Amino acid sequence: MRVQGTPDELVTILRETVVSLVRRDGPDLSARQLGVFLTVYLGPGPHTVRGLAASLNVSKPAITRGLDRLGEFDLVQRKIDPADRRSVLAQRTKRGAALLREISAAMADAATPQENATAPTNSQLARSV
Repeated sequence: MRVQGTPDELVTILRETVVSLVRRDGPDLSARQLGVFLTVYLGPGPHTVRGLAASLNVSKPAITRGLDRLGEFDLVQRKIDPADRRSVLAQRTKRGAALLREISAAMADAATPQENATAPTNSQLARSV
């Protein structure tokens, strides 16, 4: 799915979404943790550490650390792969599904034009530095 908008508009939506997530009551996720989380929730499963590492082009230990943190927040749970007991599957949780709904709502709010919005664009911000 291709999203319409200028690069400045898209970055502004990202910024407003991240700010909304930081202000809410709940865990703060790093960019890597958010990438792992979104891959698990938006990509077709099952999700293995090896598959997530390949999909995100990062090391397996980085994925393991991300899953550790997501597991602490009950956003992802691990389960032994019944087809290959040496492998671990990352699975969705109810709390994670709720977070995904929050992220979607925050992005929708950020993408909705606000009356009298005067936030500077990224190009304007870059020129002011």
